[in-house]
This record gives sequence, C-alpha cells and structure tokens, in this order.
Amino acid sequence: MKHQLFVVDLMLLCVSCGASALTATIPAVSTFNASDPDAARSYGTDTAARVRRRRYISQDDMLAILDYHNKVRGKVFPPASNMEYMVWDDTLAKTAEDWAHVCLWEHGPPNLIRFLGQNLSVRTGRYRSILQLVKPWYDEVKDYSFPYPRDCNPRCPLRCYGPMCTHYTQMVWATSNKVGCAIHTCHNMNVWGSLWKRATYLVCNYSPKGNWIGEAPYKVGVPCSACPPSYGGSCSNNMCFPALKTNYLHWFK
Repeated sequence: MKHQLFVVDLMLLCVSCGASALTATIPAVSTFNASDPDAARSYGTDTAARVRRRRYISQDDMLAILDYHNKVRGKVFPPASNMEYMVWDDTLAKTAEDWAHVCLWEHGPPNLIRFLGQNLSVRTGRYRSILQLVKPWYDEVKDYSFPYPRDCNPRCPLRCYGPMCTHYTQMVWATSNKVGCAIHTCHNMNVWGSLWKRATYLVCNYSPKGNWIGEAPYKVGVPCSACPPSYGGSCSNNMCFPALKTNYLHWFK
C-alpha cells in the first residue's frame, strides 16, 4: 500500500482484489473482490431492491456514485465491447452498511469478501461531495495500461509501496454490474496505527467481483458488440443496457 499526505485533510485508499491482490493508497480507497459467481449473484437480488427499508446512504450520494461509475465505464479507452451498465443494489448497500459501522480499516467481513468486490475510502476533514472519496479510485488510470498494468503491481501485498490500479480496474470491470455503498462517521478509527477522529468511512461492494489476475477488465471492440444475450441488444452510452428495467424507481416511492 502507498501513502499520500494532503495538506488539509487525510484520505486513504485501500485495495484488495479477490484472487488478485491486496493493496492500498492514501487518499484512501480499498477494493475487495469475490470469486464465486453464484454466491455473488445471491447478494445482488432484484427482490431486495424492491423492499422498502431505511436508506444506507442518501439518494443524492447514491446517484452521484452510480452515475460516476457509469460515466467512467462508458468512456474507457480502448473502448469496451462488453461493458455492462452498472445498477444500484440494496442488498450490497446493506452489507456495506454493516461493515462501515464496524469502523475497521480493513476488508470484510471475511465470510462475504470471498464473494464480493470491495472498495474502501476514508478521510478526515470536511468535504463538499461524496465523489471526493470516489474519484481517487479512477485517478489510478494514469498507472494502468490495458490490458495489464505496466507500472502498478496487481500482486502487490498489503501495505506495499508504488503505483496501484486495482481500484480503477474494479470500477471498469465489465461484468461487475451491481454496486451498493454506505457511508458512516467513525468517531475513533484506527488507520494503520494512527487514531483518526470523526473519520468519514465509505464502503462500496460490487457483484460479481472483478480484478482477477491475468484477466483484462473488459473486451476491446465496438461498444456493445459483445453484450450478453440477456440485454437483448440494448445499448446506451457505450454500455450493455437493461432497457426494460430500472433500479431508480423504488428510491422515489
């Protein structure tokens, strides 16, 4: 993991990539991924999304995170032929909320992390937008060269030093089409031996997991030319799009 210090605020990134790697960065973001497709699907059900429950993150923050992911996914270069439109998943948000409340600066919980991708971000101080905790994941694109990293090491162990890009690759992993996040204020959080007061902790869980070592995050080609049959040929903003479904409506009922 590597560390970057900001003049006013501290922000930490931590990444772990299922079968691939465990890494981190300050500003802070962390990514975990899971491997079993069936298990991953079980945590991203449409049924849970229709159930009215308390919100694990504000509607504005949810939409900002989701829209930013899809903006990044639709503009990858080289272009992707199989990039799937990402939707919000309440079940993933619930698992993210449960972990955020634990206030541990590590990936978890262990019983779920094998099946899910996970990005973590923590910072101190005030912030104007939730995207200030998310954009550092995308900024790793500068250290990434498709299809495999040139300057960053996906096998990098915990707390290694040097460039890292597995936060970015989880964001643009074509088949990771569900995300659910939660944000929580941790009044006393131990971050690598330092006690952070009122730390803002963001946890995002992804399904199915990505970041498999030796695999590219997506296929290169004409956008939407290699979409799974389940999308019925529907395409929007260079992404395979579930034309007959929406995951927004239940938020505004």
